[in-house]
Amino acid sequence: MSPTKKIITIFGATGSQGGSVANIFLHDTKLDAEWTVRAVTRDIQKEKAKTLAANGAEVVSADLNDKSSLLAAIKGSTAVFAVTNYWEKLDKSLEVQQGKNLVDAAKEAGVEHFIWSSLLDINKLSGGKLPHVYHFDGKAEVEEYARSVGLPSTFFLAGCYMSNFPGQNFRFDKDNNKWTYSLPVPGTAIIPVFDVDDTGKFVKAAILHKDQTLGKRLLGATKYMTANELVERFKKAFPEAGKTASYQQLPEEVYKNILKGAGMPEFVAQELLENMLLLDSFGYYGKESLDWTHSLLEDKLTTWDEFVKKTPLWKDLK
Repeated sequence: MSPTKKIITIFGATGSQGGSVANIFLHDTKLDAEWTVRAVTRDIQKEKAKTLAANGAEVVSADLNDKSSLLAAIKGSTAVFAVTNYWEKLDKSLEVQQGKNLVDAAKEAGVEHFIWSSLLDINKLSGGKLPHVYHFDGKAEVEEYARSVGLPSTFFLAGCYMSNFPGQNFRFDKDNNKWTYSLPVPGTAIIPVFDVDDTGKFVKAAILHKDQTLGKRLLGATKYMTANELVERFKKAFPEAGKTASYQQLPEEVYKNILKGAGMPEFVAQELLENMLLLDSFGYYGKESLDWTHSLLEDKLTTWDEFVKKTPLWKDLK
């Protein structure tokens, strides 16, 4: 490890967001000249961890529930990228505690730039009309905590993962021989589409423009697109497979029953329903423009057209 380089500690480095951040810091010439990557994971023996080590990262283990292990992982770092995973335990209070542990450790270690993977407080944004979007509200609570303790922070807000579209809501109906994109909102609902592999591009912008981004939110999306537009672009990408593709608005209870039929608990089905309803009501980002965030980026973002051609589930479509 070069003593002249600053350390960025990346949590969730073997996951989607953290993996993207690690990748850009290891392979971007400008970043690699200035920064050393400390990749944090629970299991340093997993293949992704070994790959990170082979690419030059210092790989360390830490437990989000153990503040002392977080402090040990962060010690000596100039910057930290931190992310938690609500979906692992489906427990908002646990996620908030893990996030606060990260904030406390970063504060105690004297971190100069803490980049938190946050989201908006939807209960507050909606005036209590959408009170169950826990995976947003928990991250927002941690953001508020980081602000309250005076930790120098930038907040990265990931958009709707493009990787969640194929197979989840955008499916092929064998009985009718057609593709249908189905959500419990009108086709005019506005979706901030985001390729999770682009996470590192936003974090790079936060690091390079630290003075401009401290205390601010970076909106992690390529573009706002309607559900109808997503289907139309799919049809253009795959003229044969997509010729009968269409958008279908599902009744709310039908959508929830589909989720429950897939094994999701009632509270999770309600949470995901409200997450979808947000798109056509208060807006995923409260209807804020993406322009300021985009003005800070040096790297081109992945478009929906590019994603549909590269995603493994659709790679064989014509």
